[in-house]
Parts: sequence; structure tokens; C-alpha cells
Amino acid sequence: MANLSNAKLPIKVSAASQSSESIKAVAIYEIVKGIGALLGAAALWLWHKDLDQWLATATNTWQQNFGQLLAAQVESIVQLAQKASHNWTLFLLLIFAYASLRFIEAYGLWQDKTWAYWFSVIGYGVFIPIELYYLFASTFDGFKLFILLLNVVIVIVVYRNMKRKGLI
Repeated sequence: MANLSNAKLPIKVSAASQSSESIKAVAIYEIVKGIGALLGAAALWLWHKDLDQWLATATNTWQQNFGQLLAAQVESIVQLAQKASHNWTLFLLLIFAYASLRFIEAYGLWQDKTWAYWFSVIGYGVFIPIELYYLFASTFDGFKLFILLLNVVIVIVVYRNMKRKGLI
């Protein structure tokens, strides 16, 4: 008689574990956003005394390497950094608050917390109408379209997981 404990049985992935994996992907995206914000804050802090020179050098380097790719986003970041230079303490506190929210949301999603599902679906859902407005109110921007589509996908993923869990 064959020993069943050593037999290799096919592993079936249930719908619940698939939803868990998709939620973990959203959590990882949140972690990446939080780390990106902190890295941006660290770079600005390191170079804030020579900000104008650093921004000019960074912009020129970007244009030499990538041309006009994401030019509108680069210009937006430059303007934000210039505005932030008027009050570094407040700006850094806002970045740390933003990063903290991203990490808290990631933790909640990873741990399958109900509040994190609601936080995600509302947090991403609120920005969809704003992103639609900016997409159509200005010249076409593929990056804005990508961000809009990414946020729609995240809302759908979280919403579907909420339905599977019986939260809605």
C-alpha cells in the first residue's frame, strides 16, 4: 500500500488565496510609493541648500537621457520642490505623513484588515474623478492616463476582494 503522506498532490489555488495575492500586490505598491516619497524627501533634504543648481542639473540630465519623456511630470516636480523650499520643515512633515499613511495602509492590506480595504477603495476612488478631469482638461498625457487606469484597477481589485469577504 502506497504511503499517502509522501504522495505529491496537485495544489489548487482557491479564489480566496488569489484575492489575497492581489491585495498583497496592492500592499507592495503602497510600500513602493511610501519608499519613493521618503527617497524624494531625502534627496531634497540633502540638496536643498543648492536646490536651484541641483534642479537645473537634474532637469538637464533628464532631458539629455530621456528627451521629452515625462517632461510635464519633471516640470511639476521641479515646481513642487521650488515651492517646498520656502518651508522645508512643513514639506518634510507632509512627506513623512504621506509615507506613513502608505505604510499603514500596506500593513493593513497585508494583514487582511477590514479598515484597510475601506481606506484603499475610498482613497483611490476619490481621486478617479480628479484624474479624469485633469486628463481631459489639458493636453493628452500618457502618464496621467496610466495613473488613472492603475487607480481604476486597484479600486476594482479591492472592491472585488471586499465582495468576496462579505464586506459589501
